[in-house]
Amino acid sequence: MQLSKTEEQLMQYLWKRKKAFLKDLLEDYPEPKPATTTVATLLKRIADKGFINYKLFGKSREYYPIIKKTDYFSNHVNGLIKNFFNDSASQFASFFTKETNLSTDELEELKKVIDSQIKKQQK
Repeated sequence: MQLSKTEEQLMQYLWKRKKAFLKDLLEDYPEPKPATTTVATLLKRIADKGFINYKLFGKSREYYPIIKKTDYFSNHVNGLIKNFFNDSASQFASFFTKETNLSTDELEELKKVIDSQIKKQQK
């Protein structure tokens, strides 16, 4: 299941805070801030999708993520590779390195990351 852009933005705030009340999350938004009801609706939708849960403190709800940020984005990237690059990581890498205008230093750093992962998997 995917999050909309607005839901993803709210999740970013919640992942950063680890747990938060609605009023705390509202503080994280830049001006002009969304209406309280808008954020409450987003929280309900995200909870219905199974990404967050909450603890009740009287009438207030303290929200916390159930899904780790890395897990969400890993699934998101894997979905992109599957849907747009014929399930081919090499096609994705080719597109990514050609179309993002990476500098030579950034490409070298990317190469180091890949080489390091290859070494880990060979052990």
